[in-house]
Amino acid sequence: MTMKVYLAGPEVFLSNAKEVLAHKSELARAAGFTPLAPGDLEIPRTDSKYERGIAISAIDEQLMLASDLIIANLTPFRGISADVGTSFELGFMCALGRQVYGYTNVAASYLERTSRDYYKGMINSDASGKLTGSDGLSIEDFDMADNLMLEGGIISRGGVFVRKAVPDGRVLTDLAGFKECLILAAEKYLR
Repeated sequence: MTMKVYLAGPEVFLSNAKEVLAHKSELARAAGFTPLAPGDLEIPRTDSKYERGIAISAIDEQLMLASDLIIANLTPFRGISADVGTSFELGFMCALGRQVYGYTNVAASYLERTSRDYYKGMINSDASGKLTGSDGLSIEDFDMADNLMLEGGIISRGGVFVRKAVPDGRVLTDLAGFKECLILAAEKYLR
């Protein structure tokens, strides 16, 4: 029996989401895994958008419950951090005690992105080195790719967090980090 891997990430929002997820599924199968991805199950027709959203959430949870492993695309999406849905999925799998891997296609640290993209360089440092934004809120400075709970959750469970730098036009579509996660997970769990 092969391990089932849940493919999480903001690719579901791409105009060619089906093709991208199909390619990721092909790569997972080639590495020896059985891929499970959002969109694999039929979403029932509902009377409202709200009910449809609840149905999609339930289906994705079903897929995660059936999975042994998650590979999460934690590339910043619509802001300075990973997609919030993908972050939920990573936390869900961590809570289940499943194997967790993640990758990002943006090499800049969370601190760099917060300073540059959110505060536009307007950060302060006190005598102890604590960083704050122009609004007085403290800023995480742990040399991590995103919020410490994401990378910490992966590393503390024996997973790997891969950080890549890819051209802007390929940030949400480049699969080098995904492939590296597949290789590392296969070496650990399938050999």
